Amino acid sequence: MRMNKIFLLCCLFAADNLLAQQLPVPANIANAFETGTRSKDGKPGKNYWQNTATYDINVNFDPATRLLAGSETIRYKNNSSDTLKEILFKLYPNLYKKGSPRLQPIQPEDAGDGVTVKTISSGAQSLSYRTSGTNMSVKIKPLAPGGEIPFDISFEYILNKTSHMRTGEVDSGSYFIAYYFPRIAVYDDIDGWNRNPYLGTQEFYNDFCDFKTAITVPAKYIVWATGDHTNSSDIFSPKYQQRIREAETKDGYVDIIDSADLAAGGITKNTTGNNTWIFESKNVTDAVFALSDHYLWQSSSLVVDKSTGRRTRVDAVFNPQHKDYFHVVSDARKTVDAMSYRFPKWPFPYNHETVFDGLDQMEYPMMVNDNPVEDRAESIELTDHEIFHTMFPFYMGINETKYGWMDEGWATLGEWLISPMIDSSIVDLYGVAPYARSAGTEIDLPITTLTTQEYGTSMFLNSYPKPAMGYLYVKDLLGEDLFYKALHTYIRNWNGKHPVPQDFFNSMNAGSGRNLNWFWKRWFYEDGVPDMAITKFNGSGANKQVVVEAQGVKPLPIDLTIFYKDGTQQAIHRTIAVWEKGAKSVTIPFKATKAIEKIVLGSAHTPDSNPKDNVWVVK
Repeated sequence: MRMNKIFLLCCLFAADNLLAQQLPVPANIANAFETGTRSKDGKPGKNYWQNTATYDINVNFDPATRLLAGSETIRYKNNSSDTLKEILFKLYPNLYKKGSPRLQPIQPEDAGDGVTVKTISSGAQSLSYRTSGTNMSVKIKPLAPGGEIPFDISFEYILNKTSHMRTGEVDSGSYFIAYYFPRIAVYDDIDGWNRNPYLGTQEFYNDFCDFKTAITVPAKYIVWATGDHTNSSDIFSPKYQQRIREAETKDGYVDIIDSADLAAGGITKNTTGNNTWIFESKNVTDAVFALSDHYLWQSSSLVVDKSTGRRTRVDAVFNPQHKDYFHVVSDARKTVDAMSYRFPKWPFPYNHETVFDGLDQMEYPMMVNDNPVEDRAESIELTDHEIFHTMFPFYMGINETKYGWMDEGWATLGEWLISPMIDSSIVDLYGVAPYARSAGTEIDLPITTLTTQEYGTSMFLNSYPKPAMGYLYVKDLLGEDLFYKALHTYIRNWNGKHPVPQDFFNSMNAGSGRNLNWFWKRWFYEDGVPDMAITKFNGSGANKQVVVEAQGVKPLPIDLTIFYKDGTQQAIHRTIAVWEKGAKSVTIPFKATKAIEKIVLGSAHTPDSNPKDNVWVVK
């Protein structure tokens, strides 16, 4: 999502050599290394496990009343080494329940009864449950390691009309519906059950599961959802089936539904009563859907894996009054192309990606819910940021609730790098200036502070710009080839699994063949400000020297621009490697045969808490 008690650490420090530093390891994560579920080479340990489930969901949504009523059959597999005596469920819509704790305000008219669990059973046994906020605890007969348990649940709630936080009514006739079904919480090797409540600020942590969803809505509505639409031929009239096939197989753009189609009707075979739309997806962390009776649908597709020829369909689904959305299908297609071949250079993992014109800025597996914006650059940045989340947290099963920086930081870097690929005039500086202003203040906490213990500006800085800068500086340090070798090592190690910070750092170290702990520790774990200064300039003849001093402790790349009096410029760059051995200053030699006017220190993505000493005027 693009947004407008700190760790108690068990620390192991090497005494003499910065390169040999060990990163702080919290006790619960240290235990995972000891038990062999994680390993210090960055790979899952020989005893790694994660639980999973299959969900067969039937849901009926009535737009007139906003009543969502459903039933589901869940088969849950306990792959852990523990016997489970309870199952913890997440009821995310209880964010809107009267009396539920929340960190985001809601409109009074949206405060209701939350999710009503009408029945819950396992086999022939009816089960009791206890709810607290968005958590529901269900006592069961002990479930041994390797065992499975079925659940049958019926439920209902009223979808929020306003207070649109990632889900709800968009307008009269359009709805984005997420987090709507009772789901089993993650039980992992780090914390056991994920008991963190959903409070509206921190995001989500779900297991990789298989979903089949049957969505019943009035016949005039079109539905888009996570997963493959398995009964498309039963729903759409032949003309629209052909358009969808064309979009899925060709590089060009297709208007699957345009204004004339909406006026003429007959898009679906059945135009009265209800239609039931069926979608299936495997090994994903969530399933959502959206519907509208008046949205346009533009589509395209592209090859995302040249070795197999596999294609991804990209959709823009929107209100024609929102003119920025007429560019979105192109921007989305270019984003998927850039992700597959330029950054992070990994084939886009899903068969489709749908950008839905909504009231938020939020990502879901195969879906994006983005508000319309008037500014062209902002539209591009918003589109590529949310689509980039496909990799983090969905392909990589990040615990966003605790480690927001492990997904939002990557999406921010993706936005910085991909936006100029779509429009070369864009210089995306999302979050850089706020960090420079806030560095060193009480709200500036270490990045590895748990996201559950942050709010407001602290949460924003640590989730978005600060980790993005850290990733960018490592990319610069390693160079293109070695950086992608390291990043792909991390992706291969942990896609479809649940990495924690140490898994990321260890994977990057192993993949690059470099011990980067000196940087990880100083940038991600420690306090301090980003601050450099030009402290000296000298030289005779053509041989010149500039001395750059680190007046803060955060390692930053050095970018010097030499402005000559004849109007020309010269750029000098040094990576963060210059600070690896603990230097406090760096002397940078260069040759100049022309008269120099001034020297300026800094670059677009290099924050400086005191920029006044970044200019040296040559007299």
